[in-house]
Amino acid sequence: MAKGAIIMMLAVLLATRCGGPPTPSPPAQAAAPTATPTPTPTSGCQAAEPLRPGSHTLTHGGQQRRFLLSVPDGDGPHPLLLDLHGLGSSARQQSTYSRLAAEGSLRGYIVATPQAAEGRMGWTLPHTGGPDDTGYMTALLDRLEQRLCVDARREFAAGMSYGAGMAAGLVCALNGRLAGIAAVAGINIVPPCAQPRPTTILAFHGTADRIVPYRGGHPFRDATGNLRSLAQLVVLAPVEQAMDGWASAQGCTGRTTSGLSEQVRLRGWKSCPGGATLRLYTIDGGGHTWPGPIEVPRLGATARDLDATALILDTFDRTPSR
Repeated sequence: MAKGAIIMMLAVLLATRCGGPPTPSPPAQAAAPTATPTPTPTSGCQAAEPLRPGSHTLTHGGQQRRFLLSVPDGDGPHPLLLDLHGLGSSARQQSTYSRLAAEGSLRGYIVATPQAAEGRMGWTLPHTGGPDDTGYMTALLDRLEQRLCVDARREFAAGMSYGAGMAAGLVCALNGRLAGIAAVAGINIVPPCAQPRPTTILAFHGTADRIVPYRGGHPFRDATGNLRSLAQLVVLAPVEQAMDGWASAQGCTGRTTSGLSEQVRLRGWKSCPGGATLRLYTIDGGGHTWPGPIEVPRLGATARDLDATALILDTFDRTPSR
């Protein structure tokens, strides 16, 4: 990972951590979801020229932004999923690594995989300086609703590493627009926000992650020199504390822990307002990796017997509509 990218990430993390996380207030109690929610089709269901799968651009904030698009068969309306890449990665790499575009389209999802701004190696987290990526995500969702048959009540985001932090930040930054998010190796990058709408949150994290440590503390454990000094200025919350914070903010109760295998344990909550689901999959010895069939040895061990992609889609399938 380039030094400039690491410095940028550390600077933004310092900005997000100044003053600490907001104090969660009791969330509003949402009505229980109906068993068969009625889809809310968007204007794109009547679009004369729907967007086609492939690479697209969108102008936002005076910049031309790029995104990849996967579109399922069928008339829709379809659920919509944003897939956010990590620091120093790209939309194409993320699409290949997460497999959400390929697998999601088979499950009926429109999947958009956006690229960070030109010259930037990562996202501008909500309420920090830089290109307005929260505005970009809003504009992208709006464009897709206008040009494709989207179910506006079933919009989601998932991400890897810094993209996971961005996905978590969008829970409140998009004013509750997202029905759910999934964070792989990065749920503790952004503190839980105050008064989130009931939102499904799925997290995966390895205990041997050297970039975003599971037990919190300073990131980039293997950095040296000036980078090590910068990393010492950033203190991340432990992953379990971050998930407990989201559960508290949403008013979830009945925390449970169970072992799924010798390597994987699951932390969940029996009851959350609005039928939301909160789950943390902890991978013992797992690195800074996406659980599934693709290994990246330089980032640590990968739990190949745990398919994060399938679990994310399964959970989003069951998530109540907005």
